[in-house]
Amino acid sequence: MDKNLVKEKLRKGKVCIGVWHEIGHPDIAEIQAMTGWDFMLYDTEHSPIELTQVQSCIQVAARFATTPLIRVAWNDPVLIKKALDIGAHGLLIPWVNSEAEAQRAVESCRYPLEGIRGFGPRRASMYGTNTDDYFERFAKEEILLIVQIETQRALENIDGILSVEGVDVAFVGPMDLSISLGIRQQFDNPQFKEAVQLVLRKCKEYHVIPAMDGGGTAERTKQRIDMGFRLLPLASDVDFLVEAEQTAYQSIKDLIS
Repeated sequence: MDKNLVKEKLRKGKVCIGVWHEIGHPDIAEIQAMTGWDFMLYDTEHSPIELTQVQSCIQVAARFATTPLIRVAWNDPVLIKKALDIGAHGLLIPWVNSEAEAQRAVESCRYPLEGIRGFGPRRASMYGTNTDDYFERFAKEEILLIVQIETQRALENIDGILSVEGVDVAFVGPMDLSISLGIRQQFDNPQFKEAVQLVLRKCKEYHVIPAMDGGGTAERTKQRIDMGFRLLPLASDVDFLVEAEQTAYQSIKDLIS
């Protein structure tokens, strides 16, 4: 069993840039992986893809040095263990709003006696051929646990959330956080900026990696890196497809008009 390359880079203080995957097709996953992103974040919360599709995508992407991460649909032990069992090197847990919910996420990722994860690391242990290494090392040391900070309540409980041992990364969900604050998509609003700075300060205090969505463009991603964020998915496969389609359409329309 290899290392979690993203977790290793983060330990060294480096920035990791990746992409969301929402379409669920192996061809798309292979193209994304061969591009060279640090990670691919498979979204099973807001996209229609199922874990069978995610596993197929992870399999075709495995020959490239792109770390597979999965956003599960909810902070649910069953969803978490299934995502880990197909070979995710890390998980993004949405809607973590309290210390107890952060602790639940950690315990769901860990085997007893430290947690409640049931044993059955199917593909994660290469179908039982690498079970000992997965159980003794990889599951304990290499899984990256990311909690999503996306509500006013999470901000109020930020100390408790980030103090939980086993929380590696705090991911600011800008859209949901702005909605929760009553200022949807007003990312320049002082209230939103203050919330983001709070997360950054608390991450530094508790030695947790700050993360944030890249915002869809290289420029916005760079701005957020400059703010202090160190794990950022730039955009999604859907975003890239829409942009390419619209650019191509407008180019040919301009030529023939």
